Amino acid sequence: MTLRQDGPPSAAGTGRHTPHVPVEGEPDLPGRRRTVTVDVGGVLVGSRHPVVVQSMTNTDTADADGTALQVAALAHAGSELVRVTVNNDAAAAALPEVVRKVRDLGIGAPIVGDFHYNGHKLLVDFPEMARGLDKYRINPGNVGTKRHDEHFATIVRVAMDQGKPVRIGVNWGSLDQALLTELMDHNARLPEPLDSRDVMIEAMLQSALRSATLAEETGLGHDRIIISAKVSGVQDLVDVYRRLAPLCDYPLHLGLTEAGLGMKGIVASTAGLAILLNEGIGDTIRVSLTPAPGGDRTEEVQVAQQVLQSLGLRSFLPQVSACPGCGRTTSTFFQEMAERIGDHLRRRMPEWKPLYPGVEEMRVAVMGCVVNGPGESKHADIGISLPGTFEEPVAPVFVDGALRTTLRGERLVEEFIEILEDYVDRRYGSGGVGAATPFEATSRAVARGRKPPQGLTVPT
Repeated sequence: MTLRQDGPPSAAGTGRHTPHVPVEGEPDLPGRRRTVTVDVGGVLVGSRHPVVVQSMTNTDTADADGTALQVAALAHAGSELVRVTVNNDAAAAALPEVVRKVRDLGIGAPIVGDFHYNGHKLLVDFPEMARGLDKYRINPGNVGTKRHDEHFATIVRVAMDQGKPVRIGVNWGSLDQALLTELMDHNARLPEPLDSRDVMIEAMLQSALRSATLAEETGLGHDRIIISAKVSGVQDLVDVYRRLAPLCDYPLHLGLTEAGLGMKGIVASTAGLAILLNEGIGDTIRVSLTPAPGGDRTEEVQVAQQVLQSLGLRSFLPQVSACPGCGRTTSTFFQEMAERIGDHLRRRMPEWKPLYPGVEEMRVAVMGCVVNGPGESKHADIGISLPGTFEEPVAPVFVDGALRTTLRGERLVEEFIEILEDYVDRRYGSGGVGAATPFEATSRAVARGRKPPQGLTVPT
């Protein structure tokens, strides 16, 4: 719904839409909203590329060591872009050292600077910081009131000079107050005023698209802009992005601005992201979880990855199917085994990933009784059906839909892990999905604690 009757232009008329020009060999991914592609430090964002997972540090950026370590931890967990706060001189001065330390750790993930209020000043005063970042996030709601366009254009010109893209990140909690007041006043004069929520959404859309237009008029390329319009409620998020998506072809960054703590944050983020992603809307996502005191910041990365993998959009880690349990499974053994198998997969993936292409798509089933156990295990790539209460104490193992063996006894978990390891090597190694070079074969043997194949030496 947009404002009517000779008022300020609606969002539908504020964005400059560049016709999409197909590039040979790079088709849009099926079902995705069509966008241009934005290169963020070598990570390509847009409908021709997989949805990108990103995250943000919560360290004091002036603490170069602490910030570099957290950037590395987030990247190691799978974050493909990592954003850091740049809020004062100390943070801006420390960022070149942060970038150096991160690169010295062998981490290549692009680092994004998050600017509010004083970004126009910091980016000019600290040119080494401006060069070291891979993208700038601008919030058009807090770049100033009286000199709003001037400050905004200053940031854009620095981005142009440094060859950096920007994200125009509108936030429900920090909207451009002059624009919001203008729209509210106009709405009050209408014969049939809109609901205040609709006016707020309209203000977000106009802020984002007017800012994108200003950026392009300043000289920034159309393919150097990503847009976000974040709110804290699931239905609000869905409504904002459904209205924004058809108005432009900029890549869209999705996420609730304050998802919340623990289970609430995970469920709310999943609900909002899943609806939009399933409609083809969204090119990069962040799950903004509030960590518990001393909690693991990388949890937000794991949740984002799981959302994408559950929707079938990307694969990051072999998935374990396990039944919830019922009166047939009064023992906790199958739950403990499922947890152990999941832990084993997570622990092994850093070693498996470069050696076994496609292993992240493997499906593993750990089932608790005879009702669904054999069937689910057959549907998985590899699965085990454990005995339920009062059932015969045997556990058939299915591989590629066929019965491979039957396990029993105290070493059941260890034996299944051995079968799992052999399956990974056979299916995804030499002769499987990805054939191994001699170096890879040696590396695989060392990674599994075995002797290298005859005639090969241990790589150093």
